[in-house]
Amino acid sequence: MITSNGSHMKTNGRSNGVQKKQNWNYSKSIEDPKHIKLKDKYDLFIGGKWVKSKKYFDTINPSNEELIAKVAYASKEDVNKAVNAAEKAYDKVWSKMPPKERGKYIFRIARIIQEKAREFAVIESMDGGKPIKESKTVDVPLVISHFFYYAGWADKLDLAFPGRKVSSIGVAGQIIPWNFPLLMAAWKIAPALACGNTVVIKSAETTPLTLYKLAEVIEEAGLPEGVVNIISGDGATGAAIVNHPKTKKIAFTGSTEVGKIIMRQTAGTDKKLTLELGGKAANIIFEDAPLDAAVEGIINGIYFNQGHVCCAGSRLLVQESVKDIVIKKLKHRLESLRVGDPLDKNTDVGAINSRMQLNKIKELVQIGIDEGAAFYQSQCDLPQRGYWFRPTFFSDVAQSHRIANEEIFGPVLSILTFRTPSEAIEKANNTFYGLSAGVWTDKGSKIFKTLSKIRAGVVWSNTYNKFNPASPFGGYKESGFGREGGRQGLSAYVK
Repeated sequence: MITSNGSHMKTNGRSNGVQKKQNWNYSKSIEDPKHIKLKDKYDLFIGGKWVKSKKYFDTINPSNEELIAKVAYASKEDVNKAVNAAEKAYDKVWSKMPPKERGKYIFRIARIIQEKAREFAVIESMDGGKPIKESKTVDVPLVISHFFYYAGWADKLDLAFPGRKVSSIGVAGQIIPWNFPLLMAAWKIAPALACGNTVVIKSAETTPLTLYKLAEVIEEAGLPEGVVNIISGDGATGAAIVNHPKTKKIAFTGSTEVGKIIMRQTAGTDKKLTLELGGKAANIIFEDAPLDAAVEGIINGIYFNQGHVCCAGSRLLVQESVKDIVIKKLKHRLESLRVGDPLDKNTDVGAINSRMQLNKIKELVQIGIDEGAAFYQSQCDLPQRGYWFRPTFFSDVAQSHRIANEEIFGPVLSILTFRTPSEAIEKANNTFYGLSAGVWTDKGSKIFKTLSKIRAGVVWSNTYNKFNPASPFGGYKESGFGREGGRQGLSAYVK
C-alpha cells in the first residue's frame, strides 16, 4: 500500500536546493525472520564436528545494534586443528574419491541451499545490513548457481585444461570479507572441492552467520568429515591460516593493505596465491548514452549495495555536454531511494555493516568536503538506532582529490568529467586499482574501443554489476591477481 502526504521536501544547504514535490510513504513489508533457525552460540566447525573455543565474540545486527549470536574465535591452535583435519580428509578420502562422486556432493550442497534460500537471505540481511531484496535476488541465487556450476566441472577437468595433466593441490586456506560472505564462500569453496582439494575457510568478524549455516548444510549433505572446515576470527586467525606450513593454496578477498601483507608472508614458499582486493571502478557515460538507463546503472552499481562492493562504480566519468542533465537525474533518483530496515522489501539502501566502517565513510566524506568538491546528499530520514549513511555524491571532483582515488566502501559517488574518449580512458586508468569498469554509449564500436583500453579485470557495457558463474572475476594492479568464477577459476586450485 502506498500513500502520499503531499509534503514538500525541505532543503538544508547540502542539497543544492532540489525539492521533491510529493513524498511517497510505503507501507512496511517486512520479511518475517521467525522461520529462520539461529543458535545463540556458534562453535567452530572442524573435522565435521562442532568444536568449542576458549573465546567467543558478538555478532551484531547493524540495523538495530542488537546481539544476534555469539561466535567462536579461532586461535592458532584451532587453526592447526582445522588444517590437520583438512589434510587428513584430503589424504584419506577426498583426493582418492572419483571426480564424479565429488561432483555429486557439490550438487547436493547446491540443492540444500536452494531449499533453504529464504532462510539464508534473511540471515545475510540481518548479519550484514544489506536489503533483503538484494540478498534474495542476487546473493543467494548466485551462491546456488556457483555450486551447481562447479559440480558440473568436477569430472571434466581434462576438458577445462586440454592437453595438460592436472592434479589437486591439497589444503586450501580461504579468507573472505564481510560484504558478500556467503557468495565469497561459494566462489572459493566450490572450485576447490571440484578440483579435489579440502578447505579451511575463515569468515569476517562481523558477518560469520551464513558461513556457519553453510556448515549445517555441509553436515546435511553428508560431506566427508574434514573436507570443509569453517572457522571465524580476526586478522590473527587469518595470519595463522596463511602461515600454516600445510596450507598449499591461499585465496584472499579483502583490502589491498592486507593483500600486500599476505604476498610478503607467502613469498618464498610453495603456496599458490590469489588475491581479490580493493577497487575504484570507473563508470563512463558518453553523451550518446541512454541516460535514464545509465542513471539506473549508477544506482544499481553503488547505492543498492550501500557501496559495499569492491567493484562498485564509485567513480562516475561523465562527458561534459551531458553532465548537468545526468546530475539532475541522479539527484531526483537519490531522493526516491528508501533507506531503512534491511528486512523491509521496500528498502533500497540498508545499514552500514559496522560502526567502524561507518566512521571510515564519514571520515572520507568530510575529507571530500574539505577538499572543495560539491556535496549532495539525500534528505531521507534515518532510523534512530543502527549504522546508517544517506546516499551521497560529490561533483566537481578533481583527479587529485582523495575521494577520487581511495576506496570509500559506502554509498558515496565521485563525479568527474571528460571531453573526449581518450581523456575518459586516461582518467579511468589513472588509479592504483583495476578491478572493474563500465561504459555507457549507443555506439558499439565506441564500447569495444574504450573497454579494450581500460586496464580492469571485469568490464560491463550498458549495464553494471551483472554476474554469471561462467564468467571469471578478478583484477589488475592493486586490485589483485587470479580469477574466481568460470573455467579460469579452476586453475588456482590445480597444479
